[in-house]
Amino acid sequence: MTEPVLYVERDDIAIISINRPHKKNTLTDAVIQGIADGIDRATKSPDVCAIVLRGEGDTFTAGYDLAASPSGSDADEQRRWSTPYGAKGPEPREGAWDPVRDWQFMGNNVKRFMKIWECPKPVLGEVKGWAIGGATDLVMCCDLLYMASDAHIGYAPSRIYGTPTTMMWVYRLGLEHAKQFILTGRAIDADTAYRIGLVSHVCPPDELGAFIEEEARRFRHIPANQLALNKLLINQAFENMGLRTSQLLGTFFDGITRHTEEARQWVEGFSEKGFREVIRERDAPWQDYGERPRE
Repeated sequence: MTEPVLYVERDDIAIISINRPHKKNTLTDAVIQGIADGIDRATKSPDVCAIVLRGEGDTFTAGYDLAASPSGSDADEQRRWSTPYGAKGPEPREGAWDPVRDWQFMGNNVKRFMKIWECPKPVLGEVKGWAIGGATDLVMCCDLLYMASDAHIGYAPSRIYGTPTTMMWVYRLGLEHAKQFILTGRAIDADTAYRIGLVSHVCPPDELGAFIEEEARRFRHIPANQLALNKLLINQAFENMGLRTSQLLGTFFDGITRHTEEARQWVEGFSEKGFREVIRERDAPWQDYGERPRE
């Protein structure tokens, strides 16, 4: 079995790579856990000054693997949360939804994403190809983002079937741009991402990997405790602005939007029309993601 997430340490940095290029590095429970384990491992390593998070192949990650499971994660992982708070009750009827179970299930993903935020070492996110939907919940927890000039990032589930669970958008972009891209779900190209302050640097795709690794290695020239305290100080300012409350609401609302009548009909379309056609219909009015005009 191929490892879903790769971990390597070299030249004072740790590199965590999502390793599902044949599936556009879509997120499963094994991938999310692999990333969390990699962050823990790098945090404990005395040889690591900074961490690079990337995807193998041509894409960072296309978000949750909806083709495998419409709920966005593995069925086995969902069953693990079937009685998350120790309650005994009747067998749920077809279509019933337990909001507490859903919150704890998705909240477990948020907790693992937030290991990046809580890590005392700088985490640099490498955005190439696409970072869509749940990918943004993950990558926006990074401290610094670097983007390929032909890459795009966006929360397409804003159009149907989701709300951001880590809810970093408003904190990273401010009110106007957060509303611009969350209300519409529009894809953000690299030039726009740099202009609005979402990413630190944009460079050609074939130079991105080397560039971000060199940037990560520069942190070896700053004491680890100095880095940790500065990161904690910055993060605490956002915590004081209500970040954790926003995440609580975002995770609850994500579950609600996946269980509306419109959402259920949308998922039923996967088997009736095919996954790609359903996605095409979602994005065609906006002419982005897979429906953007070809040059």
